[in-house]
Amino acid sequence: MLFYYLIAILVIALDQITKYIVVRQMDQGQSIELISGFLYLTSHRNAGAAFGILQGQMWLFYIATVVVAGVIIYMIITQTKDSRFFGISLGLVLGGAIGNFIDRLLEGEVVDFIDVFIFTYNFPIFNVADMALVIGVGLMMIYFIIEEKRQGKSI
Repeated sequence: MLFYYLIAILVIALDQITKYIVVRQMDQGQSIELISGFLYLTSHRNAGAAFGILQGQMWLFYIATVVVAGVIIYMIITQTKDSRFFGISLGLVLGGAIGNFIDRLLEGEVVDFIDVFIFTYNFPIFNVADMALVIGVGLMMIYFIIEEKRQGKSI
């Protein structure tokens, strides 16, 4: 069980360190090309949720994050004894949620900086916490699909 919390702590640390570097070394809006036409570091701030929705609704994010973190901790305690895979997914989600929560709590906005172009589409700028959330939820979905099939249930 401690292992899953260590994953969350690692995600939080990596997220906060990378955001600190971006804030200290880059002007807001500044972009640094890493892979031409594909990957850039772009200093951006987001006062909303994914894709910039719910701008300025911090109270909603505070409540949602506390509830989600509580549910995840409960699930780590009660649901991960038989599945390390599920525990890892929960640790990633917990770390990602707390990483962005720290930004919202201290700064009133989230620092984003990973800017990806997929062909000609400029994907919304994101950060390490966002990656952990997406990967964690993706792993969780895979876990649930595998469990449904294992139990012989139709999805």
